[in-house]
Amino acid sequence: MAVFGVPDSTWRGRVILFVVAIAFGCAPAAAADRDGDVRTLEMDAWSIPTFRLGSGATRFGPFDYMGGLHLSSQNAAFGGLSAFRLLADGERFLAVSDSGYWVTGRLVRDAEGRLTGVEGATITALRAADGAVVQSRYAVDAEGLAVDGDEVLVSFERDHRIEVFSLSGVPAAAPLLRVPHPIPRHEFRRNRGMETVAVAPSGTPLDGAAIVVSERSLNPAGDLFAAIVRGAEPGVFFVRRHPPFDVTDGTFLPNGDLLLLERRFSPARGVGMRIRRIRGADIRPGQTVDGQVLLDVDGRYQIDNMESIEVYRATDGTMRMLLVSDDNHSLLQRTLLLEFRFDDR
Repeated sequence: MAVFGVPDSTWRGRVILFVVAIAFGCAPAAAADRDGDVRTLEMDAWSIPTFRLGSGATRFGPFDYMGGLHLSSQNAAFGGLSAFRLLADGERFLAVSDSGYWVTGRLVRDAEGRLTGVEGATITALRAADGAVVQSRYAVDAEGLAVDGDEVLVSFERDHRIEVFSLSGVPAAAPLLRVPHPIPRHEFRRNRGMETVAVAPSGTPLDGAAIVVSERSLNPAGDLFAAIVRGAEPGVFFVRRHPPFDVTDGTFLPNGDLLLLERRFSPARGVGMRIRRIRGADIRPGQTVDGQVLLDVDGRYQIDNMESIEVYRATDGTMRMLLVSDDNHSLLQRTLLLEFRFDDR
């Protein structure tokens, strides 16, 4: 079976390839033009029928695996996806990459509702407030993404900030403003800053507030800096860190609980992925929050460098979860799009 783009049927082989990819594959294979054009993105998609290697099992904790895709493109700018959001119609999507691009498109499904591909995809470089395309990779390390009505919030690390764009103007839009946040700038680690931005549903404990969670910016107790940045009661809170996991994304459930996607990697143990649920009512300034682990998997499963989590309500009324990986622009890693049904009873 295809693993990180090359044939290998063992999870140990996946670990070896992931080590090589991290060591040598963190730069694009070819230079990509950074201009203001909205370019058509031709994409190939291969089906991923099972989640656990060598197993036909479909149930994993509260999640039922619904299928997935391995996405690829000859466009050198494609890759490094760090956040992926479905829009209101449940088909169109908006994503950002840590190399500074918007990616848009529409998910295609078969008669049974399973993912089969992507249509109408585009890719466009991010712009600065003056409308000019940002050329510095340092300035456009986009990590988090949230859609709130006609506003799109994007969090960046390295040049740590949260910018707001108009959804109707994306992908050619310039940022409208920056959102103030209460986390002291000196507390951000250079490449471990605001990895997650999410907006709580109205009528839930946080009532439409936006929050950010850092990847690995730690307080003296070793826990993650986080903050409520929009809402009735902004302020810093902390998320309990359980080494070796780092937070890579988060999204709110309809009831206001927060799902956090976490990743670990080491040469000895390989890559792993975990999903943790934080009660929305526990998120308040000054608090340290923790939660239940819903899923914890390793290289024996169809995962890669998992960077994005999205939850939405399907047309059949069921709750679905989408997970997306960041391939680090490496030929040895993959951009995966995995879908699960979430039994939230």
